[in-house]
Amino acid sequence: MAVFACRSAFLGLAVVASVLAGAANAQLSPSFYSKSCPKLAGIVRSGMASAVQKEKRMGASILRLFFHDCFVNGCDGSILLDDTSSLTGEKNAGPNKNSARGFEVIDAIKTQVEASCKATVSCADILALAARDGVNLLGGPTWNVPLGRKDSRTASQSAANSNLPGPDSGLATLVSMFGNKNLSPQDMTALSGAHTVGRSQCQFFRNRIYNERNVNASFAALRKQTCPLSGGDGNLAPFDVQTADGFDNAYYQNLVAQRGLLHSDQELFNGGSQDALVRTYSNTPTRFSTDFVTAMVKMGNLLPSSGTRTEIRLNCRKPN
Repeated sequence: MAVFACRSAFLGLAVVASVLAGAANAQLSPSFYSKSCPKLAGIVRSGMASAVQKEKRMGASILRLFFHDCFVNGCDGSILLDDTSSLTGEKNAGPNKNSARGFEVIDAIKTQVEASCKATVSCADILALAARDGVNLLGGPTWNVPLGRKDSRTASQSAANSNLPGPDSGLATLVSMFGNKNLSPQDMTALSGAHTVGRSQCQFFRNRIYNERNVNASFAALRKQTCPLSGGDGNLAPFDVQTADGFDNAYYQNLVAQRGLLHSDQELFNGGSQDALVRTYSNTPTRFSTDFVTAMVKMGNLLPSSGTRTEIRLNCRKPN
């Protein structure tokens, strides 16, 4: 496992030095902030509880942010950076534009964290904790989140466009793209279970409900009610119509019944290598929860490459 550099030195309240990821010693640890920011977990939990109480969908949105952050040059908070005249960020990459959301939730939590322990906790770690809490607040499992990440000073729109699987991805592509991140096919299938919560825009599943054959007819008819053949691209539909905001194993039950919303969803149960695992998850929720947690921790251990300039951002939207 790659390692993180020491904490950035700071003068007064201003961080004055970036560090090189991988240059020094500390590995990720759930107790990383136990002395330097002991109230961290409670602050993040409170912020997420407030956000999810206001809008249950936010739990899924923050989970998606974490996934889209980690798959682009490691879990470094790069997705949180705004575009500037000198920085083209990831928010307007194809997989994120007009769909990535929840940035204001992370901003609000960051403000509270900074008030408790200035220039100490990275935005990347806040996002990792918030994703965990979002899952748990929607009825899913909880787990110890390894901490100690640093924030990148740059972002890559091109990497976001090329590294994130699309809604039309086939099984071979999914296995390959996750494999490129050292995530196994089992990890991929377990992480895809995040689609037991959240929603997708009509433009991403229109072709599936109108043109694909491995789709339940009544399910397709239901989705066509709010996703016309033309227009309504932004109309939303839940991945899991039974428990749209409940984290459970219904996603896999839907796949077995050919009710996967996206082409990439149904590819997990379409006569291929993941069929048996999907059926297992559909019948055994505890197995899904266990494998999901394992895969989330594994994905959260994806780090920026050695030599990347990193820091503890004071504002998650811009480098210091």
